[in-house]
Amino acid sequence: MSRILVTGSAEGLGRAAADALLSAGHEVVVHARNEDRAAALSRLVARGADIVVGDFTERDAVVRIADELDAGRPLDAVIHNAGVWSGPAVMPVNIVAPYLLTALLRAPRRLVYLSSGSHFGGHPSLAGVDWRGGSAGSYSDSKLFVTALAAAVARLRPGVLSNAVDPGWVPTRMGGPDAPDDLVLGHRTQAWLAAGDDPGALVTGGYWYHRQMLEPHRAVHDEAFQDLLLRTLAEETGTAL
Repeated sequence: MSRILVTGSAEGLGRAAADALLSAGHEVVVHARNEDRAAALSRLVARGADIVVGDFTERDAVVRIADELDAGRPLDAVIHNAGVWSGPAVMPVNIVAPYLLTALLRAPRRLVYLSSGSHFGGHPSLAGVDWRGGSAGSYSDSKLFVTALAAAVARLRPGVLSNAVDPGWVPTRMGGPDAPDDLVLGHRTQAWLAAGDDPGALVTGGYWYHRQMLEPHRAVHDEAFQDLLLRTLAEETGTAL
């Protein structure tokens, strides 16, 4: 069985994925932003999940979590689920944190990045992006960037299965109560890609929606854009992939 980190797992899709993976017998590491949010994970912890706590808007917290995890039993997979819809935390949480974890964690063999259909509205330009969250960031841009990150990792780490998943517009706290997509189906693709052993899950470089591979924004597989994104994030964080 695999050891899998699910970031942003205090509620919604992250919690559902962690619950499903635990039920399937995997070792799961759940993550919460702070101690108050961690209390919502008490039942999963009681069932055997490990927990890490840290605010992904703070780079030092991301580095500390990576160090803590690297000091323990190696991870087999990471589901980069944590995300925010609006405000200054968009870029730090949606793209900088998964980039740092990807660079720092000791080579998990499967990486799943949460994208969104909104990434089609993103702009493949890094000019003027506020990576530190001094001002509100564009959700669509952040999801385009993280989808391109997933594709870049698939290209540059041939021994790693790296994929992006659009869970749909589901009725979570972020999506709102009137979101039209299926909350039950929302988490299944990322759990499947993180731990599935059938041939369909053993692929890399895909953009997925409900276990179907779709064609992403044209910039996602543009290697020049991928390289610029990685170079920019490396310079911004002082950490190369």
